[in-house]
Amino acid sequence: MADQDEIPQWHVTEPYLNLHCLLGEGPYFEKATNTLRFVDIKKKQVHTVSLSDGPDSLQTVQLDVPVTVTANVDGINPQDNILIGIKYGIALLDRKTGQYEYLAKFADGDDDSSARIRSNDGAADPHGRLWLGTMTDFGVGPFEPEGSLFKFDLFNKSASSLLATSKEAREATRTGLTIPNSIGWSPDQKTMYFTHSSDRQVLAWDYGADGSLSNERIFYQHPGAGEPDGFRVDTDGNVWHAVWGESRIIKISPAGKVIGQVNLPTRHITCCEFVGTELFITSAEDDEGEGDSKRYGGGLFRVDVGATGPAHYPVKLSA
Repeated sequence: MADQDEIPQWHVTEPYLNLHCLLGEGPYFEKATNTLRFVDIKKKQVHTVSLSDGPDSLQTVQLDVPVTVTANVDGINPQDNILIGIKYGIALLDRKTGQYEYLAKFADGDDDSSARIRSNDGAADPHGRLWLGTMTDFGVGPFEPEGSLFKFDLFNKSASSLLATSKEAREATRTGLTIPNSIGWSPDQKTMYFTHSSDRQVLAWDYGADGSLSNERIFYQHPGAGEPDGFRVDTDGNVWHAVWGESRIIKISPAGKVIGQVNLPTRHITCCEFVGTELFITSAEDDEGEGDSKRYGGGLFRVDVGATGPAHYPVKLSA
């Protein structure tokens, strides 16, 4: 890894919004309304803040299950409904009522085996498929290698009929995972990146328009004590990667080299999102930390890094 004294660095000293998430994750920019939404997995909440009106505009939807990631749906106003990853699969959330309906599940039925797992991070690909990881849920014991990376292809299916065809809609592309995390694509859409946090690895594949993956390789192996968590890819192909336990975001070049770093005041950094040239950064509580790390754990941070990111791809429910 590059010497920290030789790479550009940015420094953040306090949060934009200090709402003390237990496990803040999944920041997602809604450009049309200039709002940022993100989740607190452990508190089972979806937060939204207007970047025009500031921190006091925070609104929260409370769910009854862990919610881990959100995505827009092609042809649906995200102010009305968004797709969410939750306990047993993916669902459509009514943002006004807080009600949700499962669209597809990780397994058929809610048996003891499926009860052990929950969704984690994920993203829609350039062709509208949703890729989503699963892992051991909180409260059922230590994390085990029982997670998977699923690909949900919901084309030509309506929301009302998806449950009957969950098995057809999903494909486990990888199994035996412990902490599957972020997924993203290079600007030319030819490479897919995937982070397996427990292995401290970011993998890369050649990505096909049909959703096929080939030529698997290790894009980045993290040498530190912390674990790579969530990331976003910028328009130049650099991967901006949160590192859990190390108070930082690292900027990784398309060649897999660390070429920049954002330093933050709390340890457990989880993910980031581009809003113009700024990064908005989520984090988790740090009850074992001291000073600012404990005080600001779970905060939402922002910093101008002079880079931009491409818009998210929406999930397609029909062709």
